[in-house]
Parts: sequence; C-alpha cells; structure tokens
Amino acid sequence: MATKLDKVLKREIELDGQSYIASISPDGIKVTKKGFRKGNEISWRSIISGDAQLNEDLNRSIEPSGTGE
Repeated sequence: MATKLDKVLKREIELDGQSYIASISPDGIKVTKKGFRKGNEISWRSIISGDAQLNEDLNRSIEPSGTGE
C-alpha cells in the first residue's frame, strides 16, 4: 500500500554541478536552485492531463536548431 502524500517532501539533487531542491507536494512538483525561493513548478493536473508534455514539445519546436538559419 502506498503512503498518502499529505505534506511537502524535499530532496536535494545535483545536475551539471549545480544543486537543486525538488519539492513534491499534494499540489505538484517544484524545482528550485539551492538557496533560492523561485523555481519551476508544475501541477499534478498538468502532468496527468498531458499539458506538461504539450508544453515541452512546443518549447522544443521553437528552440533554435543551431544550424545558423
């Protein structure tokens, strides 16, 4: 049986030499650079509905391709 998520869980992660805090709460997931308050946040509703994937696909489609066009 899984434990119900009823409070914020925080874990430190390291990516490319930078430390971040991942906060998992009943509202969603938030990732902030360690020592900062503002970060990227996404709600569970966005993840479940597929909006998160749609956003990622859109961002990827408008990123510069690096081909010098």
